[in-house]
Amino acid sequence: MDETAVRDAAREYFDGLSPCHDVQHVRRVVATAKRLADATERGEHGPARDVDRDVLVAAAWLHDVGRAKESRGEIDDHAAWGASESRTVLRDLGERDDAFLDAVAHCVRAHRFSNDVEPETLEAELLCDADNLDATGAVGVARVFAYAGEYGNTLHDPDLPPAADDSPAGETSFNHFHKKILELADRTYTPAGRALAADRQAYVEEFLDRFEREARGDA
Repeated sequence: MDETAVRDAAREYFDGLSPCHDVQHVRRVVATAKRLADATERGEHGPARDVDRDVLVAAAWLHDVGRAKESRGEIDDHAAWGASESRTVLRDLGERDDAFLDAVAHCVRAHRFSNDVEPETLEAELLCDADNLDATGAVGVARVFAYAGEYGNTLHDPDLPPAADDSPAGETSFNHFHKKILELADRTYTPAGRALAADRQAYVEEFLDRFEREARGDA
């Protein structure tokens, strides 16, 4: 698998996207996926396991190729469309191994946090973890507020604490952290993913504590 060719092909799908899901997000997911694969193969947080790097890296570059279409309302599910499109991209690059194409497509189909498709391979689990990890930690904090700025969402409303917010994703950025971002660690699949999620979640919890104190005028 020619990673450079896959990367260059993937980049064509991201013009005009929000910074929350642009090609820089994809680059971070690829880097994190490789880090998790390294830790998994070395057995840093559990039994050592072999990772099909070609499948994982190809899927990481291609996992969000459907984002722009979904943002424009042309498709309902970027993961489902992206799974099919990933096959097309790889075939156009000369890949003909059906098992490889199937494995990449499954990773792309299963990566989405909000769908009901569970990852069935180690590579799919690693991609899910890498994608979720980009939504937490310092980068995750930046993404939440970038989204708020893009859509004009309220950052924090002390009269609407998370416990009183009945919306699924949170009506404010502060509440969104409690509704979704702090739940991401529980959605990690691999030992390496869980270790990194714990570290990044600790940062988010510290940030939220400071944010709330500053909002009250206590810090």
